[in-house]
Amino acid sequence: MSPSSPTVTHASRTQGGFATRLPSGKAGRDCPRCPRLEAFRLAWRTQEPGWFNAPVPSFGPLQARLLVVGLAPGLRGANRTGRPFTGDYAGDLLYATLKEYGFARGTFEARPDDTLEMVDARITNAVRCVPPENKPTPAEINTCRNFLAATIGEMANLQVVVALGKIAHDTTVKALGGRLKDAPFGHGAKAMLGRVTLFSSYHCSRYNTNTGVLTPDMFRAVFATAREHLDRA
Repeated sequence: MSPSSPTVTHASRTQGGFATRLPSGKAGRDCPRCPRLEAFRLAWRTQEPGWFNAPVPSFGPLQARLLVVGLAPGLRGANRTGRPFTGDYAGDLLYATLKEYGFARGTFEARPDDTLEMVDARITNAVRCVPPENKPTPAEINTCRNFLAATIGEMANLQVVVALGKIAHDTTVKALGGRLKDAPFGHGAKAMLGRVTLFSSYHCSRYNTNTGVLTPDMFRAVFATAREHLDRA
């Protein structure tokens, strides 16, 4: 598909409304690679059996030119709903911004069976499982980078990555074969890494927006730049 013909996708639906059709860059539902995350996930399956409580798959078409990389599923957000950035505040700002710049359409209702569609864009996380206190360890980030690298590798048309936060930025640089000293993190930073241009932003968490570290205008500026870059391609 040519860049002028963006692709659209819905999350796959199954019983309970959860997205379960996973691409090759996936972690299986019972991934055992990180014992601490596995134990936390299993504990929440017992406590909340109606939640997704599994590695959260990417959302969006493989043919997309844009990939957004977040940190990890939120406990009561993506870990509950099974779709990235769905069910917590960060998703409200992210999906509204994606819609504003033509990377999504439909109605975002913070549940996986809403009418939201991704357009020429895909969303994934640096760490696929929910971590305690939203803080993955360095070992967990390193372990899960294999899935991020596979996600990047299966996107034949990928041109732009937007990384949300320093952890997402650093692991994306490494997944793309770059060196952190050549591509340091900063809000609005830009780095060329092979065929991919990496743009970085502070994470759109409630904490960052409540404290003024990130404003909606600052966030929109990053996606405006990504949009301009793709429109020139």
